[in-house]
Amino acid sequence: MGREVSWDEPEQKRMFAEGKEWGDENEKYRKSVDITSDRFKLVAEYFDFGYKKAVIVIPGRMESGTYSYYFSDPYKQAGYNVLAIDNRSHGLSEGRYNTIGLKEYRDIINWAKYLHDLEGIEQVVIHGICIGSATGLYACIAEDSPDYIKGLVADGMYLDFHESLDAHLVERHKPKFPFTMEIMGMMSIVAGKSAKKNGPIRVIHKLTKPILFIYSKEDTYSTHGELLYDTCNAPKRLVWFDHGVHSHVRINAPEKYDATIQEFLKDYINE
Repeated sequence: MGREVSWDEPEQKRMFAEGKEWGDENEKYRKSVDITSDRFKLVAEYFDFGYKKAVIVIPGRMESGTYSYYFSDPYKQAGYNVLAIDNRSHGLSEGRYNTIGLKEYRDIINWAKYLHDLEGIEQVVIHGICIGSATGLYACIAEDSPDYIKGLVADGMYLDFHESLDAHLVERHKPKFPFTMEIMGMMSIVAGKSAKKNGPIRVIHKLTKPILFIYSKEDTYSTHGELLYDTCNAPKRLVWFDHGVHSHVRINAPEKYDATIQEFLKDYINE
């Protein structure tokens, strides 16, 4: 998975182009950074606007940090530096497999430690898109999740990957059996734990840090936002948008999307 747009679809290409434009406009604040996590060299682009707070933007599967630029401006406007990461096996980061967050959450904790220890960041917020929101959740509930990780913005979090995978197969007029079972089994082997038993709906009750759930009524892949919201015991907010396919909420309502994030930061995170 490289750093170019992954999907030949008009909205996706527009999001990527607008994100690239944002990156170019903020070039003087950008530097390439890297860490080592689980023996992998991981790469990110860090936009240092001089603040003591930062957001880690976790893109979904097949996308890299350059795509994440598109989601960065509401954080800059709210007084946050931006870390746009290449997930392992994506962009310039090393790795062969993606384990839908079950291993990658360790990378997020290590990125947060980098921001805190080397960049002087006092508060970290995670913004995850699709699988990135599940990854962010796992980082927030880990036993060694640092206190300076303050909260999570979850754009399109699924119950578990089984839900999303089934929806993809139905959309493509493919049989769910036996493919869903086989793919979930292979993922569990690579991840070293069950992707089903460790899906967000099974673990979100462990979350204590504030979370913002963002969903679109047109999303056919992540459709049970109320169930995750009701199961969550942490400080929480759920906001529905009328339009936007999966991961395409902001492109259909940028002003509402940005205001929703900034209000959440103001009400739940900022100290």
